[in-house]
Amino acid sequence: MLIQFLLIAAVVVLLVFFLKNHGTTKTAAGVKIGFLLFLVLAVVAVIRPVEVSKVAELVGVGRGTDLLLYALVVAFGFQTINTYLRFKELELRYARLARAIALRNAEAPAPKDAEDPAHSA
Repeated sequence: MLIQFLLIAAVVVLLVFFLKNHGTTKTAAGVKIGFLLFLVLAVVAVIRPVEVSKVAELVGVGRGTDLLLYALVVAFGFQTINTYLRFKELELRYARLARAIALRNAEAPAPKDAEDPAHSA
């Protein structure tokens, strides 16, 4: 029961934090720190799997491997949201760039008389 609460809370906190602060320096730093922490925990899990099993028991998960799986599911969801938001940001940048180029290269329309010589008589 404790692990369910912890996982849901982690997902909600990450989602709210990330959606509120996406694109800021604070978020970029948080992502890097989170990734570094994740790597450190992965090394600890490989070197000392018994410790992971003890932590799993503390939070109500039967095995350490199950705890790692739950952590990976949360990390995958976070990465998916991160990638989606980055692509949306890139699409917006490309649209703005295309508009700016189109406006810079736009030509003023020719006067009506100069376009159609048949109507000038």
